[in-house]
Amino acid sequence: MFIIKSKLIVLKAYSILLIGLLSVVVVSCDGLFKKEEQKNPIARVGDVYLFQKDLAPLITENMTKGDSASFAVNYINNWASKQLLLSKAKINLSEDKLAEYNALVDDYRTDLYTRVYKEALVSQATDTVITDAQLEAFYEKGKENFKLKERIARVRFVSLPKGFMDKDEVSKRLKRFKNEDVRYLDSIGVQFNKLNFNDSIWVRYTRIFEEIPPINIDNADKYLKNSQFFELEDSIGVYLGKIEEIKDVNEIAPLSFIKPTIEQVLLSRRKMDYLRKLETELLDEAIKDKEFEVFESNK
Repeated sequence: MFIIKSKLIVLKAYSILLIGLLSVVVVSCDGLFKKEEQKNPIARVGDVYLFQKDLAPLITENMTKGDSASFAVNYINNWASKQLLLSKAKINLSEDKLAEYNALVDDYRTDLYTRVYKEALVSQATDTVITDAQLEAFYEKGKENFKLKERIARVRFVSLPKGFMDKDEVSKRLKRFKNEDVRYLDSIGVQFNKLNFNDSIWVRYTRIFEEIPPINIDNADKYLKNSQFFELEDSIGVYLGKIEEIKDVNEIAPLSFIKPTIEQVLLSRRKMDYLRKLETELLDEAIKDKEFEVFESNK
C-alpha cells in the first residue's frame, strides 16, 4: 500500500534521491550497473512503478537542489494520487462503463496516431503553391460569397510633427504623388512620425482609426471618401492623407483583400482531395493484398 508521507520527511528523503539523479556515477567500465540504476524504481502504487528514468528528464539544470527536491516530491505525490484514483475507478466503475471508456481511449489513440501520420503525409505530398490564375478563377466563380462585412479603403498618409516647416510642400507632393513626388517624400521620410505610401493595399477602417486618431467611427463618413484629401491635427501632430478608394459593407471584396482567405480555402480543399485519394488507394491496395476483407453476414 502506497502511503504519502509528510512533506518534510519526503523532501529530505528525495533530496538524497536527487543527488543520485543529478550526478554522473561510473561504477564499471561496461556500464551495466549504471543501466540497472536507471531502471531502479523510486515509487510504487500496487503493481505500477515509477522509475528514475521517468523523473530524471524533468529535472532541469537551472533548478537548485532544493527546487529539484521539492519538484520531485510534488511530481511523485501527484503520480501516486493519479494511480490510486485510477485503481479505485477501475474497481468502482461498472464493466459496461469501463468498456465504454476503454473504447473511447482506443478511439482517441487511433485518431491521434492517424491524424499525425496524415498531417505528415500531406505536408510532404501536397503542393502548397496557389497560382494567380487559380485565385482569379475561384474568385470570379464565387464573387457573391465574398461580400464585405466591414468597410475598407486604400489610403496614403503621413503624420508630421507639430511645427513641421515644409508641410505645404509635403501636402502638394502627397496629393499629386507622381514618381518624383514619391522620391522626394521618401527622401525626407525620416522626419515624419508615420508614413504609408502603399495606397494599393486595402485596409480596414479600424486600422485607419488606429493610425490616424483624429478620424473615428463618428466622423469617418466626412473624411473617408473616394479621392478625398484631408488635413487633421491632434496633440501629437498633423495628419495629411489621400483616400484613393473605399468599399462599403456588402460590396464585393477586392481579390487582393481576400487573397489570403482564398488561398487557405484552396489549400484545405487540396488537402482533403489528397486525403480522400490516399484513403481510397490504401483500401484498394489492402483488398488486393488480402489484408482487408468484409465478411458477408450469415442470415
